Amino acid sequence: MNVVVIGAQWGDEGKGKIVDYLAGDARLIVRFSGGANAGHTIVMDGKQYALHLVPSGILYPDKTVILGTGMAIDPEALFAELSDLEGKGVDWRGRVLVSDRAHIVLPSYRRIDKEMDAARKKPIGTTGRGMGVTYAMKASRDGVRLADLYDSGRLENLSDDDRSWAGRWAERLAPMSVDLVPYLRSHRNAYTLFEGAQGALLDIDTGTYPYVSSGMSCAAGAAAQGGIGPRAIDRILGVFKAYSTRVGNGPFPTEFDPNSQSALDSFIRETGREYGVTTGRPRRCGYLDLVALRYAAAVNSIDRLVLTHLDVYDELDEFEACVAYRVRGKIVEDFPTAVADLEAAEPVLRKFRGWKKSIGAIRAFEELPREARDYVAFIEEYAETPVGMVSVGSDRNATIVRESPWTRS
Repeated sequence: MNVVVIGAQWGDEGKGKIVDYLAGDARLIVRFSGGANAGHTIVMDGKQYALHLVPSGILYPDKTVILGTGMAIDPEALFAELSDLEGKGVDWRGRVLVSDRAHIVLPSYRRIDKEMDAARKKPIGTTGRGMGVTYAMKASRDGVRLADLYDSGRLENLSDDDRSWAGRWAERLAPMSVDLVPYLRSHRNAYTLFEGAQGALLDIDTGTYPYVSSGMSCAAGAAAQGGIGPRAIDRILGVFKAYSTRVGNGPFPTEFDPNSQSALDSFIRETGREYGVTTGRPRRCGYLDLVALRYAAAVNSIDRLVLTHLDVYDELDEFEACVAYRVRGKIVEDFPTAVADLEAAEPVLRKFRGWKKSIGAIRAFEELPREARDYVAFIEEYAETPVGMVSVGSDRNATIVRESPWTRS
């Protein structure tokens, strides 16, 4: 059975924790997109793990994790991450594989990435990790895949520095290299979890272009870049927070007004620990955007939503969520395509009562306060998608499962 987990907002929704939780029942975990620009934080037994390239299931000693075809892989960053995991007692050797069709981030790509963004009149706000350049080189057919590191003819167009650098990593990557399609075909009966990076609204085709990632962060990416066909996907989960955040530049219709809502902005950021795992940058915070969430659910055929960070609202008397936009005086209920429309959008808000109670120890949905259950019910009705799981804390076990995603419909 193949289950896909993607972010249903602008990334940072808590996918890492959810993948880590679900990986307990999986045999294989395949990360199908993104690179070292992404970041997942996982808390287990009070210990925190920051992952960037390695799929979240690595913390289970009996799981195999695979860096998929759609990823842009920086070997330096990968082995630094593996070394850090090893230092924390995680034995990864023999359990981390890399698709031989995945593209490699070269040192020159990181430099070009920073220079390009600095030269833009309106910078996108990239992490400077070379992802955009790697995907651009891939599209122009000038990129270097893992398999190409062992083909001298494919490396002829590289600079001397890049070619020498690639040679240093080829030997270390060789034991991890795998042809993903036959590998997954031979494990077709295994429970396999496909992990996305970033979020649906940062997808290169369906996100807030040009303020997007250069890769596929949509659910379809699991088939295009994960080594399986679209008909092999059994379930698609979309993870979202009880509020919205965004890192970097780009439109954000529900962002808190720093002049009138600075206290709320600060409360959400500090309570929710809204700082980038990769960059440390404070995330922009705002109301839950239900217009965007419904769009993400529809364009990705999300079967079940996964709500995270619900406990952040424990102390509030009331809170709000966006149910429409006001764009130049007109009410809009569908997510706009044009950046200019999104930048002009003002949120139309609906108030919800808070529950003024800690929910972190609750493990059954029926035991949540009525106000929390009412909030979830409204989200389900608006987004036209059931909420199958609710996270009420950062620890792996602080999770309410209403319906197992491993159950076939």
